[in-house]
Amino acid sequence: MLCSSVRVLIHRNPRILTKQFSGPPKPTHLDYLPISSTTSLYSRLKSDFPSGSSRLHAHQKIRTPTIGLVLCSLRSDRKMASQSEKPKSVHEFTVKDARGNDVDLSQYKGKVLLIVNVASQCGLTNSNYTELSKLYEKYKDQGLEILAFPCNQFGGQEPGDNEQIMEFACTRFKAEFPIFDKVDVNGEKTAPIYKFLKSSKGGILGDGIKWNFAKFLVDKDGNVVDRYAPTTSPLSFEVKHACKDVKKLLGTA
Repeated sequence: MLCSSVRVLIHRNPRILTKQFSGPPKPTHLDYLPISSTTSLYSRLKSDFPSGSSRLHAHQKIRTPTIGLVLCSLRSDRKMASQSEKPKSVHEFTVKDARGNDVDLSQYKGKVLLIVNVASQCGLTNSNYTELSKLYEKYKDQGLEILAFPCNQFGGQEPGDNEQIMEFACTRFKAEFPIFDKVDVNGEKTAPIYKFLKSSKGGILGDGIKWNFAKFLVDKDGNVVDRYAPTTSPLSFEVKHACKDVKKLLGTA
């Protein structure tokens, strides 16, 4: 929805003329005019500034007022909100899946999420993919979702395209959890979702992701509640971090 008013300044080259009042300044309909049409706006200006009007500076007489400058904040409420308000939940993001389709993460409302940056050729690949698959199989019916985001920023250990990555994960490790489009998790091209994750939960040595298989735990409302190092075993969530682990958030602890 556009703003409902414009501020109008009248000028006659080379000076800018403004409406004058004999008493204390007070707003009039000329200060803020509702947007209607150019014709009606111009007509109202002519009626308020007739030739030789005493409400102008005495030495500044004009025959035909000219619209010199119209300042209008033609900004939609939605655009203003998007610029001024930071995301408060993972559910506010839309990401690409491995096939290039948009996925609105609001569809995971009410689910506990484990978000992981994965790689196919890392020394941690076998243990993490194996345990992530076991964890997902055990808790998916209780409300757990694992979101895997391939990333090639660490040792170039995810060089394949999305199709190759999916075939590797699904064939070798029987991964059933969703695998998304390859992203950057650090640097200038960091994916927005990872900017949010890192700003919500910084690491011990800073916000940056340190290696493949860093893990973020997100509650049912989309809040990031914990962050785990790449070397943290997925299955350890069942016995460690008793206050904020997967079982606790699922309500099965």
